[in-house]
Amino acid sequence: MATLDEKAGTTDLRDSGEISSIDEDTKLAGMGYTPELKRNFSVWTMLGIGFALTNSWFGVSTSLVAGISSGGPVLTIYGIIIVALINSCTGITLAEMASAMPNSGGQYYWASELAPEGWGDVLAYLTGSISYFGALATTASMALALASVFMGMIQLNNPGLVITPWMVYVAYLIFNGVAWTFNCYGKALPKIGAAGLWCSLVSFAVITITVLAKAAPKQDPKFVFATFTNETGWKSGAIAFIVGLINPNWAFSCLDSATHLAEEVPRPERVIPITIMGTIAIGFTTAFCYSIAMFFSMKNLSLIVSTPTLVPILELYHQALNSKAGATVLMTMVAMTGLGCQVACHTWQARLMWSFSRDRGLPGSRWWSVVHPKMQIPFNAHSVSCFIDAILGLLYLGSSAAFNSMVTATITLLYISYSIPTVCLLIKGRNNIKHGPFWLGNFGLFANVVMLLWTVFTLIMYSFPYTMPVKAGTMNYVSAVYGVVFVFVFAYWFLRGKRVFRKRSQRHEEAATGAISSGVAGADGVVRQRTNASTTSS
Repeated sequence: MATLDEKAGTTDLRDSGEISSIDEDTKLAGMGYTPELKRNFSVWTMLGIGFALTNSWFGVSTSLVAGISSGGPVLTIYGIIIVALINSCTGITLAEMASAMPNSGGQYYWASELAPEGWGDVLAYLTGSISYFGALATTASMALALASVFMGMIQLNNPGLVITPWMVYVAYLIFNGVAWTFNCYGKALPKIGAAGLWCSLVSFAVITITVLAKAAPKQDPKFVFATFTNETGWKSGAIAFIVGLINPNWAFSCLDSATHLAEEVPRPERVIPITIMGTIAIGFTTAFCYSIAMFFSMKNLSLIVSTPTLVPILELYHQALNSKAGATVLMTMVAMTGLGCQVACHTWQARLMWSFSRDRGLPGSRWWSVVHPKMQIPFNAHSVSCFIDAILGLLYLGSSAAFNSMVTATITLLYISYSIPTVCLLIKGRNNIKHGPFWLGNFGLFANVVMLLWTVFTLIMYSFPYTMPVKAGTMNYVSAVYGVVFVFVFAYWFLRGKRVFRKRSQRHEEAATGAISSGVAGADGVVRQRTNASTTSS
């Protein structure tokens, strides 16, 4: 079983700042792409962006009490273990392919390269489209979480306030705009990523210790580890538990984010696997410990669930500290952690749109595939993605159930985007591709199969209604979301995408003739003189 080479994993990565990006850019040109972004990220800053986006303990924090009616503490505590183990297999699958084929296109590029003859183009297009939608909807869900936290803190300190959807939407737009601003500073993004990681870890430690120390009396271990509740209306406790798994699953989503920064870090074939697996390890440790501490600290469970702040975890802090000021301070730390997550979401969705547009996968690709010469970011792709997120937020004004269904769809659609290249890999044969330094042999095969089975499982089970009997306000509209996404995706493919999408054969031909090394392939397929030269990483 081959793993990351120990010597390379220490010396090479430590000295990566001294390594010229010429070799990496040559490899990228060999894939058919022009190097345009600076390789400013390091292992630590990449881990900062990767974990800032997934941020498992923050995800648990925003959904901690949501699963009480469909499993109680048992759902969260053991659900985290189940989801972390399964997503370790997902992480291994992504890490292997990223190590073998590091490219900012991530899963859509892998699908293109691994698909059987005649299927590469349509599968690459399908993968890129649904992964971009997944990034957009995830970013929207993060903005809503931050907006809810912000309005909850205001309500806690102003008890007469009744929170309405339009108030939350205004806060949603504010946080969306703040994250847009941070992402306009390309040179600062690595430092922002590192700061986000430190902020998350420090906040986790401070909040966990403070709440656990101040809460009295504590819940007994039976409540934390053996209490199962089912208030969903489902007669089967197993169904209630499975439907509730969506909450801990959300806390371990978006593991592909690091793969889309492959062209902004030296030695991506080594750094990206470290980032993905490190994100899962830190995520599990923080989320598991945090959940246990919070359940031990719960007092009035009914008030936590029905709090007028609409933020159950804030009410938990308030009860534990018996202080509005103290709860507000802790929630501010959560909000700062969430802001780091939101910034990372914007980085992710912008890189996905930019990389996909290089192959003319989206309407208007000629504008979204441009890198701003001064900002050193795909500014157009970043800005239009933020605008789309602002539009998606309007769905919350119409129906919170529909918005939540969109969030559910992001998890399953992202799994589908991981599964397409994985199926192609298994059809092609795992040993029929050039392995990267991270390759786990038979265990990697086991991880591939587990991830594929989990994708099918979630696609079915996460489509079930959250509660019974079904009402308009509690309906799971995820199937409708699937329908809208796939209708749009296939309509564009047959109307225009099939003609303009950059084919695998065309990319290989341009790479073979050397066109990529001296020019930029524009959105119309014409190779033009490069305007952005790659630089040595700092």
